Amino acid sequence: MRRVLLVANPASRRGARLRNAAVRALHGAGVECDVVLTERPGHGREVCIARHDGYDAVFALGGDGTAIEIVDALAGTGKPVGVLPGGTGNLIARGLGVPLLMRRAVHALLRGHVRKLDLGCIDDRRRFAFAAGVGVDAEMIEKTPRWLKHRIGILAYALAAGRAILFGQPMKVRATVDGETLERTAVSVMLANFGAVLKDRIMFGPEIRQDDGMLDLCVFSPAGPIDAVRVMWKLFRKDFRDDPRMLYRKGRNFVVETDPPARYEADGELIGMTPFRVHVEPLASTVLVPRN
Repeated sequence: MRRVLLVANPASRRGARLRNAAVRALHGAGVECDVVLTERPGHGREVCIARHDGYDAVFALGGDGTAIEIVDALAGTGKPVGVLPGGTGNLIARGLGVPLLMRRAVHALLRGHVRKLDLGCIDDRRRFAFAAGVGVDAEMIEKTPRWLKHRIGILAYALAAGRAILFGQPMKVRATVDGETLERTAVSVMLANFGAVLKDRIMFGPEIRQDDGMLDLCVFSPAGPIDAVRVMWKLFRKDFRDDPRMLYRKGRNFVVETDPPARYEADGELIGMTPFRVHVEPLASTVLVPRN
């Protein structure tokens, strides 16, 4: 790899310091690097579409919003995307196994290999790489104060998630998966492409893969705080035996409806209100991942 385009969000947490560290690491590895700072939502997409042909790879530096904007822009082109950890949650970078220290992340991606990944697409207009969901995860994002994210990072999400899991309001869920309709009262519904967070410390469900041409519906229906703790403990232990409070289905086409309507998120960003439709785009994205 000789020449890369680094698309960076200057508003991301620790943006300038991380950007300088990334540039130093790339130059230290003998890689020529052009830097573009995004100026508004969608700017990174425009830059990538216009300029990606002149580079061996495009590196995204920012939060998960920046990462999926670049991944989305280059879907189907075969141009490799390197996702660098520049945000608070860094769900996509973590899910790909990218180290969180910038110098190590750059070197791991430069020495890594190219991998094709599935993407989810919401209502034929918005792609996601990690997961989309309604309930606990959307509430966690909505109720995490910006100042707390900047102060303690991903722990802020953990605190908000714990509160939402224990005290979140159940909703009536109707999920249709490849024509099969499922109804539950639940606190969380996810359409997962990545199966784990925090270096596999928490697994959402069994055999969730990013390259199988499928997404995984995960519905969690604890009947109170004690039940919620039990479900969380099972996820920590990767115990996915049959449980009336945990429902899983693989599929390619989904419709998620809730009563009452609720906010849903994708890759850590609030998108809109239910209902929403999702379909999978098999192996649409090309990314760089570290070697094991």
